Amino acid sequence: MLEDFYLYVRGKTEVIPSGYSESGMRAYRHLVFIGASQMIEAHFPELREQMGEASWQELIKAFVRQSSWTSHYYGDLKDEFLAFLARESAQ
Repeated sequence: MLEDFYLYVRGKTEVIPSGYSESGMRAYRHLVFIGASQMIEAHFPELREQMGEASWQELIKAFVRQSSWTSHYYGDLKDEFLAFLARESAQ
């Protein structure tokens, strides 16, 4: 059940885990997105500015969904984000 929670908040599934409300799960997903966005933007503010808001949001959603980020600390996102960008640019 905890794995289903993580899959939903990272945007890997749209299935609400049993025992949770849809509004609560949307709030968790939003908080993860906002936290990741703010921490990454702190390191790469010019990237967000160059991309524009819509493209930035799509990039962050893709990062949260596709990355192998497992740290409990948002501060560790910088290195994982760089690895994500490297993987994406290699495709």
